[in-house]
Amino acid sequence: MKKILVTFCFLILASIATFAQGSGGVEMATELRSSGKIYVVVAVLATIFIGLAFYLFFIDNRLKKIEKLQK
Repeated sequence: MKKILVTFCFLILASIATFAQGSGGVEMATELRSSGKIYVVVAVLATIFIGLAFYLFFIDNRLKKIEKLQK
């Protein structure tokens, strides 16, 4: 019950924070979108996250092999 209450409070605070930002827009994002550079930013971020996912998968497989050898 406590976890549900904490989660609910966090969601309420997160929604308040998003409304507090206003609707003026972000200058940098607008500029990147208009020049087409936003796609480069998204591609770099996607590459980093995919690389991290593969690295974690690789480490997990190695740990499974080590655990098997210890048993």
